[in-house]
Amino acid sequence: MIDFLTSIHHDGSRRYVDPQEMRLGEVVTIRLRAHPQTPIERVLLRACPDGEQLFVEMQPRVESTVCQWWEAPLKVSMPLMGYRFLLFTTDGVWWYNGSGLHRQVPTDAEDFKLLADYTAPTWARASVFYQIFPDRFANGDPANNVRDDEWVYGGHPARVRQWGAAPSNIPHADMVEFFGGDLPGVEQHLDDLIDLGVNVLYFTPVFTSYSNHRYDVVDYENVDPHLGGDAALISLRRATRERDLRLLLDIVPNHCGIMHPWFQAALKNRFAPTADFFTFHQYPDQYESWLGVKSLPKLNYRNAALRHAIYEGPQAVFRKWLREPYAIDGWRIDVANMLARQGADQLGIEIGRGIRRAVKEENPQAYLLGENFFDGTAQLQGDCWDAVMNYAGFAHPVWYWLSGFFVRQHAEPYFAASDVPWSTPALIETWQAFRAAVPWAIAQQQFNLLGTHDTARIANVLNNDPHLMRLAAALLLTYVGAPNIYYGDEIGLSEDARVCMPWDRSKWDHDLRAFYQTLIRLRRTSPALIDGGFQVLLIEDDTFAYLRDSDQDRIVVVAQRGAASRSASPLPVAHGAILDGTEFVEVISGARATVVNGHLPLPEMSQGVMVWRSA
Repeated sequence: MIDFLTSIHHDGSRRYVDPQEMRLGEVVTIRLRAHPQTPIERVLLRACPDGEQLFVEMQPRVESTVCQWWEAPLKVSMPLMGYRFLLFTTDGVWWYNGSGLHRQVPTDAEDFKLLADYTAPTWARASVFYQIFPDRFANGDPANNVRDDEWVYGGHPARVRQWGAAPSNIPHADMVEFFGGDLPGVEQHLDDLIDLGVNVLYFTPVFTSYSNHRYDVVDYENVDPHLGGDAALISLRRATRERDLRLLLDIVPNHCGIMHPWFQAALKNRFAPTADFFTFHQYPDQYESWLGVKSLPKLNYRNAALRHAIYEGPQAVFRKWLREPYAIDGWRIDVANMLARQGADQLGIEIGRGIRRAVKEENPQAYLLGENFFDGTAQLQGDCWDAVMNYAGFAHPVWYWLSGFFVRQHAEPYFAASDVPWSTPALIETWQAFRAAVPWAIAQQQFNLLGTHDTARIANVLNNDPHLMRLAAALLLTYVGAPNIYYGDEIGLSEDARVCMPWDRSKWDHDLRAFYQTLIRLRRTSPALIDGGFQVLLIEDDTFAYLRDSDQDRIVVVAQRGAASRSASPLPVAHGAILDGTEFVEVISGARATVVNGHLPLPEMSQGVMVWRSA
């Protein structure tokens, strides 16, 4: 017997919404799936066009012994169209929306969502990103290295460090130590990245700055000479095109560095043309800055000239780098959660929409990625960012489930944590909540990650446990969205997040890298992982399993965190509409199993992960 309620399923993938790309005014087919023995008597599709409730009768169609479909047409009458289902059963009435089944009448907030006239960067769904911190990846041209005492910034002189040495942890002084990584170094290692299997390179900022992280930009118009300058980016762009690699650059439109000419001019003359690019509370010493950091004055988007310079004007910063000879494929927007927000002036959505218009005018397929450690779903409704860095909706839940809960903030108290790992339902429900809050087209291209330059490395989070590291990587590479690998994670790098990439291959974990290669190859070729749906099949104390499915392909992922082995037992799959006789192959081990009586036989499972693909 199966739990019939668990067989009721809908998501925004092609099996359930057809067509996927829709125009305003078009009719799409909406489908709901359930087991044929589910006691459903009637299903209504509920929408709310222009604010007025609409019900459409859904028609049943039995497809197999494990699958019944209900379907109905729905006219897409709004750019963002919400819908849910009303099920009449022998057990009473249920509502079904993006957050699941409900007895009570839900609000519209978690309705499934359609996007009309939305141009998605379709390449992102089939991509695996690779993040590079330029100063720490590879030194390709020592001639452009920073020199000791080349400048003094924040009271600290620039220092050259030996490649591979541990970064210092001296506050502020650590920002002006340089290891010599540059864009020529990346170009020299492109074939290593091709061998790994990634196809998009994301760089933290490359524009001129006095710090190694370059988030305090002093020149939006030029690549830092110490990274090779504009010519190096042009050369890298040429080399990446030859290898079908895309490029994503990082931009900081929320603030600039204190040494930026705009701010320096404002300090010298209160009436300078750029003075109103900033918010002075008491001239010249008290001004708005990012989280009170005085070296990062915040930009004031009430000013029309600033908007013109950053994104609106024909030669605006956002536009310039999307054009030849650079022709980057998109932008990552630093602190997008705070952009254009100052007290009473909450312009974030307005400015985000303006940036989107400008970027898409230059390249409709450009990818717009916002940084947000928290809930970024308000900016993910089709009119602002294409995705956010999915810390809240993916990375942190995985961390909490595998390691323990924590919260951080920039002010005191800085950190609070619990050693007790999250329950499995807490992980699953958090994932579901963040998927439910956005249209499926957005969920498919969310920027999933396990760590970045701003966090601990995943190896450190998991105490270098090889089984848990593989488990985390498998979740990253099989979950809904676009996975991003932070440089070095694939070889087991476990030091500071900004440590130098070791090019002595004897220091690599080659077995881990081979694991990444296998799953990257699967991620880029599997229709189920590129365009398929998502359904949870099993939730236990230390184990869960989910299905990624399309008409051509099925992937079943089983994650087991417990130190004690999970006994051999069959995994229920009938509620995922998987027929008896379906054969699966485990991607890593090559083991085979066949579905019998609605269950996939699983062997005894130690701590780690299994990824099964239909044969």
